[in-house]
Amino acid sequence: MASSDEDPRKLIDELLQLGQWSKASAMLADLWHQQPVLANAAYIISRYERMSSELSMTPYRLALLRSFTVEPLVPLMRAAAFASGINLAVQVGDFNVYVQEILKPHSNLYKFEPDAVIFAIQARDLLPDLWYRFADLSREEVEKAIERTRKDFSEWIETFRYYSKAHLIIHGLEMPLRASAGILDAQGELSQAEAFHRVNEGMRTVARKYQGVYILDYDALIALHGRLRWHDEAKWLTVRLPVAADCLIHLTNEWLRFLLPVTGKVCKALVTDLDNTLWGGIIGEDGMSGIQIGPEHPGAAYQALQRAMLDLYQRGIILAVCSKNNPSDAMEALENHPGMLLRPHHFAALRVNWNDKAQNLREIASELNIGIDAVAFLDDSPVEREWVRSQLPVAVIDLPQDPMGYAGALRDSPFFERLTLSDEDRERGRYYAQERQRSELRGGAASLEDFYRSLQMEVVVASVTPQTLTRVAQLTQKTNQFNLTTRRYTEQQIAEMAARADWRVYSLRARDRFGDNGLVGVAIARFDRDFCEIGSFLMSCRVVGRTVETAFLSHIAAEALHRGARHLRGWYLPTKKNDVVKDFYKSHGFKLIEEREKGSLWELDLSNGWAGTPEWISCRIEEAITP
Repeated sequence: MASSDEDPRKLIDELLQLGQWSKASAMLADLWHQQPVLANAAYIISRYERMSSELSMTPYRLALLRSFTVEPLVPLMRAAAFASGINLAVQVGDFNVYVQEILKPHSNLYKFEPDAVIFAIQARDLLPDLWYRFADLSREEVEKAIERTRKDFSEWIETFRYYSKAHLIIHGLEMPLRASAGILDAQGELSQAEAFHRVNEGMRTVARKYQGVYILDYDALIALHGRLRWHDEAKWLTVRLPVAADCLIHLTNEWLRFLLPVTGKVCKALVTDLDNTLWGGIIGEDGMSGIQIGPEHPGAAYQALQRAMLDLYQRGIILAVCSKNNPSDAMEALENHPGMLLRPHHFAALRVNWNDKAQNLREIASELNIGIDAVAFLDDSPVEREWVRSQLPVAVIDLPQDPMGYAGALRDSPFFERLTLSDEDRERGRYYAQERQRSELRGGAASLEDFYRSLQMEVVVASVTPQTLTRVAQLTQKTNQFNLTTRRYTEQQIAEMAARADWRVYSLRARDRFGDNGLVGVAIARFDRDFCEIGSFLMSCRVVGRTVETAFLSHIAAEALHRGARHLRGWYLPTKKNDVVKDFYKSHGFKLIEEREKGSLWELDLSNGWAGTPEWISCRIEEAITP
């Protein structure tokens, strides 16, 4: 093995020769994160492709519809995707023929069968009159252009959704670098900037009517990195590439922020260090009065980081602590320091000890019942970050040396992006706080059945509704452990199944004496004469182990009997993460009737009756309209 001071490419190639795929993959990802440039992209892609069959990567097909040159972005995007565990195939549509691609049913776009489509159009291409000739136009002509564009987008999106179930990500329109009328533009009733703002608002209004259609705020992205820096007029005029070379990576990263949530490559939990991360200083040495946290410098940097973490908490990200510290000192700061925005109730798990942080992270993931690859780690120490990165497949967030950049580094991380937000997401922190109370109750119960009865559980089974559609689709996309088939569905696909008479899409809500757990279960079943086949059955891990899953299955069996079915069937398709449910059907009386390489088919003879819902669970059925 080469020494650590050599070119990382040599180390990676040596690892590949030795067949150490995981280590090579981790080093490739680190190389990309440290140097995300075109010069590295080709190398990273070639090495990932060499070992793609050895890694568990998510295959994904992305189509680009464009009005400008995007070819230099493709290797950047593929390298970034590989580093995030996505094997990305990219199709680039012909230059400036996006309308034809969308409207023609047999276009190359639809033949490609993409999973997602990015609609990258420039304002000057879509609305050249508003861009170049705004000063020549009357207000009536401007209004007509705005309305015409809204109608065009409505037609394009409707047609696209008719032919494709893919996610559609649409670039909003950017503002002109300089207004045609100079400072006078801001004084009129309808300015050039306002006209483009109105077009963007019309696009957002249309997009909200459709599932799986999202707006990328392209103008905000340009503004974030600087309009003068972003634009390269010379390249635009010569090769139709309007983006400066050093800004291509920023557009790539913005695309990735959308790609990660649609592929499920997001983190569920953020685990943070304390000393010199959540506050300045060392609580065990500096004491309460000596640590830096508050609205003024230097404590303001740490308070800004806590504000960013609170925003993630409100987005449904679970927070936890992993710190080498004396527990009493750390808890005193968390509970009592006046500058703290985060308090103990915000954290679902606490590991404040002197143990190895990699081991603590394993324990936290186990306690939260999530995969270790769904954990992100935040620590000011480069040594701790490197150690954790070498030991675990967690997302390690690199922090700059200056604490003033901590909050920005966290906010720029793509691992926490969400394209939809359900009520359950907003309440996730509270759910985990309640779970700690349940654990304490279980420890004091005389028996498991006494514990179940003491919880006073109630479940509500309903058909999917327009209000629950987002959460139902989200659970199919995110749930890995208690998921018998791990089939992923978009909102559009869920809605289509729910609309069919021979299919049912069920949702399950659960509550107990400690509070409402929210919508935690999904089942999809198909009825065909004398049998009912369960195509998907999954539960949030936060309610597994309380017999709620048995109550859910009981309802499906009861409805199957009511509809004349004599047999209830279900597939178990094994993955690396769902081993916990391999005996689910067997433990509920199902018999193995078919076994294939991909999985096993189980069947229950309903003519022999069914045990029904456990006596300690109250089950209520809600009839609901389909989406």
